[in-house]
Order: sequence, then C-alpha cells, then structure tokens
Amino acid sequence: MGSIIAIVGRPNVGKSTLFNRLIGSPKAIVDNISGVTRDRQYGVCTWNGKTFTVVDTGGFVRDSEDVFEAAIRSQVKTAIEEAAIIIFMVDVSTGITDLDEQVADLLRRSKKPVLLAVNKVDNGDRMLEANEFWSLGIEETFFIASVSGSGTGELLDAVTSRIEEDEDVVISEIPRIAIVGQPNVGKSSLTNALLGEERNIVTEVAGTTRDSIHSKYTKYGKEFILVDTAGIRKKAKVHEDLEFYSVMRAVRAIEEADVCLLMIDAQTGMESQDMSIFRLAQRRNKGVVILVNKWDLVENKETNTAKRLEEQIRKDIAPFTDVPILFISVLEKQRIFQAVEAGMTVAENRTKKIKTSELNNVMLEAIEKYAPPAYRGKLIKIKYVTQLPIYYPAFAFFCSHPKYVRENYKNYLENQLRKNFDFTGVPISIFFREK
Repeated sequence: MGSIIAIVGRPNVGKSTLFNRLIGSPKAIVDNISGVTRDRQYGVCTWNGKTFTVVDTGGFVRDSEDVFEAAIRSQVKTAIEEAAIIIFMVDVSTGITDLDEQVADLLRRSKKPVLLAVNKVDNGDRMLEANEFWSLGIEETFFIASVSGSGTGELLDAVTSRIEEDEDVVISEIPRIAIVGQPNVGKSSLTNALLGEERNIVTEVAGTTRDSIHSKYTKYGKEFILVDTAGIRKKAKVHEDLEFYSVMRAVRAIEEADVCLLMIDAQTGMESQDMSIFRLAQRRNKGVVILVNKWDLVENKETNTAKRLEEQIRKDIAPFTDVPILFISVLEKQRIFQAVEAGMTVAENRTKKIKTSELNNVMLEAIEKYAPPAYRGKLIKIKYVTQLPIYYPAFAFFCSHPKYVRENYKNYLENQLRKNFDFTGVPISIFFREK
C-alpha cells in the first residue's frame, strides 16, 4: 500500500492547521467556525527524506448536527480501510469528549498504526491537562501545538519511522495502471470495456464502486496490471460521505500505480478536483495520461472543438504540459485501446535510462547555448549531469553555487530534457548539487 496518512478527529480540533503545516502551505481554509474546511484536503509531505500523502478528513464533514457524528464515524472507518497510518487528533482545551472516546474505540480495534496528537498544548498548565488523554489507551501519544508547530517534528519522526524510503519501492516488471477521476466520469465502464467483462457493477449512482481490484490485462500483445478503484459498494448509506470516500480511493489508486489514466468529463472540462488529482499524481512522480470521456455527448462539435478544449487543458495543467490527451467515448468504445497504448508508452518513458555520455553531450551543449544567469555576481557553472538510479526520471546537475540556480533556469533544463529524450507523460525531477 502507498503511504497515505489520514488525519481524523472531530471538527475544530485543528486538523487543517496541522495539515497545512505538514504540506508546508496554507492550502486549507482555516477558520474558527466548526466544520469550515471546504478545500479538497490532500497534499504531499516530505520528512526525513521520505515522501507521503496526507489526507485531512476535515474537508468532508457537512454541518448538519444529526449527520455529524455518523459522518465522522464513517470517515474514520474509511480511513482505517484506506490509509497506512492514522493521526487521531484531539483538543486539550475541551478535554475528552464522547465522540473522542467512540473514535478511539474504533481505532484501537483496527490493525492500523495510530498516533494520537493532543493539540493546543502550548503552556505548562495544558501540558498537565494533556495527560488525561493517555486514558484513551493509544500507546503513541504526542502533545503538540499545530499553530506554532511545537511537537510536530516528533510526530513526523514517528510517521516516517513506519514508512519505507521512496527509493525502496519495488519496481514491478509489469506496469501498474490506475484509472482515476471524479465519481460518475466512467471509470468502471472503461475497466469493463478493457477487460471485456462486467467485473464491476456499473450504474448511474455516484459511488457504487467499493473495492480496489487489481486485474491482469493481457490482450493485443499488451500486459499490465489494472489498478481499479472500482468494485461494488456494499452499504451505500445515504449519509455516508461519498465525496470523502472517492477521494480516499483516488489517492490510494495513485499511490499504488505507476501510471494514472485521469478521466475527465468532456462536458465540464478540467475541474478543480481533476486538477487536485493531476497535481497529486505529478508530485508523486507518477506517469499521467488525460482521457476526455463522453466525447460522444458533446453537441455542436466543430472542427476545432477538440483542439480548443485540448489547448485549455494544457493551459490548466501548466507547466507540466507534456502529457498525452485523448478524446474517448467508453460507451461507443472510441479510442479506448489507444488509451491503453498511451498508458504503456508513458510507463516505458517513466523507466527510461539515458546513457551518461549521451546525456552530457546533449545537455552541456544546451547549457553552453544558454548559461545559468549569475546570482549577485556569483557565476554558476554546470560541469556534469547524471541520471539518478531511482524508479522515475530524476537528474542531478553538478555545479558551483547550486542553491542559486533559479526556477526558470530549472524549467529550461527540463524543457531541453523533454525536447531531446522522450519523457511524455512523466514528471521529471531536477536536483542541483555541489560539484
């Protein structure tokens, strides 16, 4: 399982503040009104050289009182199923509530590692009060103040001690391809069309999909594992939070895959949730192919309609625009096998290794044509470049004053790599190191 860390707890205990601190950006809307978080809450955190995905469940609870407790309990159950580690957050200023006890009970019975974070412990008195939380029976308890960051380092150390190094990821001989996207965009129908069998129950109800199924695909000379977040949703209670559920599924599918086929709806184009999924795949160094589905439903198509929509999508996903975009109709089986071919090509690009001599010939010439701009009179000289021996394309440029190389020059180098070696659909990482 990929390293997904879920932050759970009742509203207003500071989940979003901790989330922002972990992912290093004020991405969530943080406010004092209970249940105010509305952003799509997932991001990437790197600590002790390890990278993992953090999900803040706070963004998914609606405000009606009767639904509140049930929704939180259902979220905790989903987090137990989908996440590798759970951070359970409580608030020292309110003490232990009934809901805290219920959540602690669910977590204790799960087999997942649970870390208890007692928040708002920002003075000596509160430190004493915080001791009552040991009674929840969770062995690893941390006293933190997520606003100032006090105690979060120890919490992160405990998280990273439980996850593997990114470089230790086992590279499967057969690429793993996941179909991801928002509910109702046609993921299950595509899986069925590819596998040629109704292995998922496909209905018009968002969220009929239940379990992550891995199917081995061998047709037309292609062989890959389809990581499908589709499956049968067993007990779709009306108030179960499908939005949270589908996000947890998408995050897990991305973690488990080498390449993501991101399906979007031709009628709505690239929406903010699609962008979040795209950026997460990019930050986790996964290959990406964008499939614009339901193309058959777009009315008044002119010659340029597809071209315009494609240009708009590339504008939305900039600066990482070197991504295959295919217009498909799962219903009419239009171009669905091209989608597989594109996914396989991207999987190959992701494992591509370039000879050091060839890399230096090409890149040093590009650097000679356009040298890195000097920074405060310091000349930056790049002497040598090598591809790092990891499971996705990453390159180290050895130079003087590595910390002064600017972002736009890094982009120039990335563009040169893409122009000369085919890395379509694959994020590239570039590092500058002291020679």
